[in-house]
Amino acid sequence: MSQVFVSWSGGKDSCLAGYLAMTGGLEVRYLANMITEDGKRSWTHGQTPVLLETQAQAIGIPLVQRRTNMANYEAEFQKTVLTLKNDGIDGGVFGDIDLEEHRQWVESTCRKVDITPYLPLWGKSQEEILREFVDLGFEAIVVAAKAEFFGEEVLGQKIDKDFIKHLEELHRTRGITLCGERGEYHTFVINGPCFQNRLKITKSRKILREGVRFLEILSAELQDK
Repeated sequence: MSQVFVSWSGGKDSCLAGYLAMTGGLEVRYLANMITEDGKRSWTHGQTPVLLETQAQAIGIPLVQRRTNMANYEAEFQKTVLTLKNDGIDGGVFGDIDLEEHRQWVESTCRKVDITPYLPLWGKSQEEILREFVDLGFEAIVVAAKAEFFGEEVLGQKIDKDFIKHLEELHRTRGITLCGERGEYHTFVINGPCFQNRLKITKSRKILREGVRFLEILSAELQDK
């Protein structure tokens, strides 16, 4: 059985990709996440390293985090993977869907460190991915959204069938991608079939920064499912 890490954002796509890898015969041993050089936020969805660590505890898979700036991102990512290779990891799982430049980066980076890339979501329709995520019983909320498309009320919104309908309307009228592939919105997963515990958010605040609305999750705790 191939032993892999999941390139981890804490959001719906990386979580679903990791789950599909698990159920598809891969052994997911680590979650790998890159954080800002000052150690305050993840590069992907802007949440704190402590929150992502709590999420990893809820799932029951160790989280590996490495600080980097944008200029050194690829080099630091490769260093992280090489460290994991020393522990028997031979593949990486990624939640990319249909952006060809992202796939090229994944394949190039994995080739340089001699591991196998797995992209379980690649080529699926974004509607199919969202509905599969919900139907499998995952729970996620919106934690970031571009102000040009969404009002403040979207922050904390659960990803459910009603929200998918709202996204489909925005796709029709405003051209957004259903899964937020161009950064229109980001999510944070609080429960699902691969979770041992549910995450309860106990303190948060809403802010607007550079045209993006953020739900800053300040504290969370583990609950029994």
